[in-house]
Amino acid sequence: MIDTRTAPYAALILRLSLGILFLAHAGLKFFVFTPAGTAKFFGSLGLPPELAYLIIAVETVGAIALILGLWTRISAVLLIPVLLGAIVTVHGPAGFFFTNPKGGWEFLALWIVALASQALIGAGAYAIDNLRSAPAPVAVPASA
Repeated sequence: MIDTRTAPYAALILRLSLGILFLAHAGLKFFVFTPAGTAKFFGSLGLPPELAYLIIAVETVGAIALILGLWTRISAVLLIPVLLGAIVTVHGPAGFFFTNPKGGWEFLALWIVALASQALIGAGAYAIDNLRSAPAPVAVPASA
């Protein structure tokens, strides 16, 4: 049975941790590898180098949306293909375990499951989504 008192806070913890992780992941590409270096790496994989800029943008915007709880379900779903692409192009051939050389795909698979879970349970507590979907207040007639 789901505890409806604490479930919104569990969704909040999941949402914030996913958002922070994606922000760190985008930050790695931007501040450490640099956008140009990331584009060069994408090109070495046979991908269009320009795709790197799109991925950095998607990860950054998706991370911020998750942290704020804005379009949470959509953001979570839209981030899944980024991870699937990383599995197919880089981490899949390295095997399952992330400790393998070039890192395996176990961490990315867990990340995908967490994003899918977030998409299913929604934003949770302290989310902009809750403000946007709140029912309109009901006018109470003044008593005489």
